[in-house]
Amino acid sequence: MTQTHDDLTELEAQFSDHLELSPEAADLLFREARTANTFGDEPVTDEQVRAIYELVKWAPTSMNNQPLRIVLVRSPEARARLVEHMGGNNKPKTSTAPLVAILAADDDFHDELPKVFPIFPGARDAFADDEMRRTSATMNATLQMAYFILGVRAAGLAAGPMTGFDAAAVTKEFFPDGKHRALAVVNIGRPGDGAWFDRLPRLDYDEVVTTV
Repeated sequence: MTQTHDDLTELEAQFSDHLELSPEAADLLFREARTANTFGDEPVTDEQVRAIYELVKWAPTSMNNQPLRIVLVRSPEARARLVEHMGGNNKPKTSTAPLVAILAADDDFHDELPKVFPIFPGARDAFADDEMRRTSATMNATLQMAYFILGVRAAGLAAGPMTGFDAAAVTKEFFPDGKHRALAVVNIGRPGDGAWFDRLPRLDYDEVVTTV
C-alpha cells in the first residue's frame, strides 16, 4: 500500500537518525514543500534568485557540464509573450506569479567545458556529435531543474514548475539563436490562497528499491 503524508510520522521517526539534515530542513525541502498553484503579491528579488543559483550551482552534472540556462521573465511585455504559449490553466498561473523563470538546455554546453572541466583537455571534442550532445544537455539540464526547485524551497519560496506549454514556440520566442531549448517554466513566489492540491500518495520503499 502506498504512503500518504499522514502516514509518514512513524517512518520519519524510525529513520530520521540516519539523516544528517535537520528535521526542519527536511520539511522545508521535501516533506512539507509543495508545488504551488497560486501566489501572493510579494516580489521575488534578484538577490533571492542569485542566492538560489549560488547554492544549486554546486550540485553534480555529468563532466560538470552545467547545460541549464535560465531566463527570468520580469517585464510585462515578456510575460505577455510567454503567457500566450502556456497551456490551459497554466495561463492564469503564469500571468499572476511574482516571478517566472524559463529553464532551458544549452545544446552548445561543450563550448564551456574547457572552463568547467579543465582536467580533461579533450572534453569539448568528445561532444562533437550533435545527437549525443543534445541527449546529455537534456538529461543534465533536467537534473539542474530539480536542483533549482529545491533551491527555491531553500530560499523559503514556493515553486510551480510546468511543462504544459508550447515548448517549440517558447524556444523560438525566447531563444531565437537556436542553441537553447525550453524545457520547463517555473512560477516562483510566496504561496497564495488555495495554493495546494491535496497531498498525493508516494510509492513505498519496497515498490521502488530492489537489491541484487
